Amino acid sequence: MIKLTKAEIDSTELLEAVASQQAGAVVLFLGTTREFTSGRRTSSLDYESYPDMAEKKIAELESEACRRWPITECAIVHRLGHLELGEASVGIAVSSPHREEAFLAGKWLIDKLKEIVPIWKKENWADGTSDWVHPMMGTTEETRISEREK
Repeated sequence: MIKLTKAEIDSTELLEAVASQQAGAVVLFLGTTREFTSGRRTSSLDYESYPDMAEKKIAELESEACRRWPITECAIVHRLGHLELGEASVGIAVSSPHREEAFLAGKWLIDKLKEIVPIWKKENWADGTSDWVHPMMGTTEETRISEREK
């Protein structure tokens, strides 16, 4: 299952999508909106994407993960639109015969998703300013462009 949605992410739906009697492990990752980023207070986030390209890239990641690890099932959902603190922006569920492979595949999927999938995040700060965080700039550093710099 690959889905971009404006609705809340349903973790039960993710778990059901990867359920299998062939799997001895199910790993669920939820990325949530945190209150502080690098010492700055966040008030909310906004996500935008180019849906056709984002879904294509996510499908490529899913296929690559299935080649690398013995994945039984995989489900990836990314939320678009406006998110308040505590709300999930991304959900990844992976089932596999063994836990190590499920954990490795899940970590690889979220790291690569953040690196190459064209989904843009706007961080809205408590002081009224905002910054766009651009994907495809590497996983160790995110590029931020302040709304004031445009």
